[in-house]
Amino acid sequence: MPRGLFITFEGLDGSGKTTQIRKLAAWLERRGHATVVTRQPGGTSTGDRIREILLDARNAHLASMTEMALMFADRAQAIAEVIEPALAAGKIVLCDRYTDSSEAYQGGGRQLGSETILALHRLVCGNLQPDLTLLLLPGFDASLARARRRNSRTEARGGKNEGRFEAEQDAFFRRVWEKYREIAEREPQRVVRIEGDLGIDEVYEQIVEIVSERIVTASA
Repeated sequence: MPRGLFITFEGLDGSGKTTQIRKLAAWLERRGHATVVTRQPGGTSTGDRIREILLDARNAHLASMTEMALMFADRAQAIAEVIEPALAAGKIVLCDRYTDSSEAYQGGGRQLGSETILALHRLVCGNLQPDLTLLLLPGFDASLARARRRNSRTEARGGKNEGRFEAEQDAFFRRVWEKYREIAEREPQRVVRIEGDLGIDEVYEQIVEIVSERIVTASA
């Protein structure tokens, strides 16, 4: 059986990843592609517990190296339990965040550097790379504002504050933003940028076109 396709979505929180993953998954399923949707951190029972630690605003003093180690512990479990089995079964895996997020947030935002992240990726993840990464880059200010509003709504509904990252200063997110752009420039064959304050349908149309081409290429 041919190996499946591994597609990741990246960008700041509030960039529209969740909406676009849901729309793309539906589009793929309508065309007969077996699809698995997952996220990081999370996506497994172990990962969901790690996610609670990482996002809980009460853990404001979590050390940067601890944060990074937890991210990779979650990722290793997701690869073993979800991603590799799905790819081996010939499925298309759509993953909300992957190692690029660690390079952007911990490498850039926390200033731990790319080399540390990439070395851990080679060691912990067996250097498993996505076949395609869709990097959503709407306007910085609008994206950050949406993320903070969304966390406020989530807290109001459930009483759980998952805004540990959103509480960071704008300078942190600028570093994340710039690191994402650096990754895209370094790996243009894998990372496709979708930039600007576009409507949901405009972004979706671009994603469908990009993914269609990659599916044809992968099956050739």
